[in-house]
Amino acid sequence: MADPARARKIADRIKVIVAEYLEFRLKDERLGFVTITDARVTGDLQQASVFYTVFGSNEDRQATAEVLEANKGRIRSAVGKGIGIRLTPSIEFIADALPEGAAHLEDLVAQTRARDEELARAAANAKPAGDPDPYRKPVDRSADDEDTDDVDAEVDADVDAR
Repeated sequence: MADPARARKIADRIKVIVAEYLEFRLKDERLGFVTITDARVTGDLQQASVFYTVFGSNEDRQATAEVLEANKGRIRSAVGKGIGIRLTPSIEFIADALPEGAAHLEDLVAQTRARDEELARAAANAKPAGDPDPYRKPVDRSADDEDTDDVDAEVDADVDAR
């Protein structure tokens, strides 16, 4: 079993070699605008998974997948010459689901923004259900002092009468 750091280095090197091979050496018209996003190697360095994305329609993606599958042997040969280890790993190409996930997140963000705008419009025209100012305020005692003096005088008169 190889060291995980060595496996990462080999995976990074495979990613670069495959990208260069697709860009400069593979001459096939069906190959779309392909980007190698990641490469992973098993711990024993026997198998490599290369992740890719294709910009374009579903037909472009399908055609690119067919080209990669048809040229897998040539690409593996170039990888073997480029990394220089005893055994060349077998290669499998996997279409990366990253763009679809990003598109889904973009849709969710757009829906959330629309809901926020709707709530903001509803809140702008809203009025409180109860009093406009529900908080208690200190009572102005100057006007109430005259009334309380009369009440106090009546209470005092009642107390004296007893």
